[in-house]
Amino acid sequence: MSEKETIAKVFSEEIFLLLSGAALLIAVAVVILLFVFNSRKNKILTEKSLAVNQYEKRMIELELNALRSQMNPHFVHNSLNAIQYYIQLNDIEQSENYLTRFSKLVRQFFDYSRKQLITIEEEIALISNYLSLEKLRFEDKLSYEIVCDDAVHTDAEMPSMVLQPIVENAVNHGIFHKKTTGKVTIHFSQLSDESLRVVVKDDGIGIKQSKKISNKNIKNQGSHSSQVLDERLKLLEQIDNWHVTYTIEDCSDIGNEEGTMVTLTFKLPN
Repeated sequence: MSEKETIAKVFSEEIFLLLSGAALLIAVAVVILLFVFNSRKNKILTEKSLAVNQYEKRMIELELNALRSQMNPHFVHNSLNAIQYYIQLNDIEQSENYLTRFSKLVRQFFDYSRKQLITIEEEIALISNYLSLEKLRFEDKLSYEIVCDDAVHTDAEMPSMVLQPIVENAVNHGIFHKKTTGKVTIHFSQLSDESLRVVVKDDGIGIKQSKKISNKNIKNQGSHSSQVLDERLKLLEQIDNWHVTYTIEDCSDIGNEEGTMVTLTFKLPN
């Protein structure tokens, strides 16, 4: 091989090595760029997904607040009518008593309606105040009892404003149409560390008789409350993984008693 051929061969090999090295560097650069691009893309998608999730969560929170607010007017309307009734009778003492209790209950109601969770103790206080107010309105026609087992952790939290509309239905649709004195009983029991059961029972006219009543206004209010409750429980499961189930039974179907029994089971989020 001549000297020129040898030089040409060496030069060709160097060119090949340079081109190979350049190709390798380009390939590495492309891989790095693709990695950086995909990382940035995934980061943007993740941030966007988190933003969407936060937006959806906020929308659900707003919807829950709206649903809680829908429950307020029923007892407010009844209470104002009762206060007006005592004023018309010129019963100043009873009017002031009713108005004081009503004001306290309204403060509780709207304070708790802004919260997703309240303690069991706060829920019991709210229901107790509500029933004491209704007892003034119904006078001797209504009695009530709230039973809380010793095992119940009253400082534990539960979804706010779930029980009150159920208790309200027991009073207005069960006891209201009963000719004699009626009773509402609320029983709190601890099923496990993660589960709480609440039974709301009245000895009123029962579901079957209530449905026969032709007063459309009352019927629609009861149906509306049930629909709102269903929507709230569904949203609670979406937003905070609360699992709340409830059953409604006519007591005549499970024994010789009259009335309605609503059983709720609250399972804490994981």
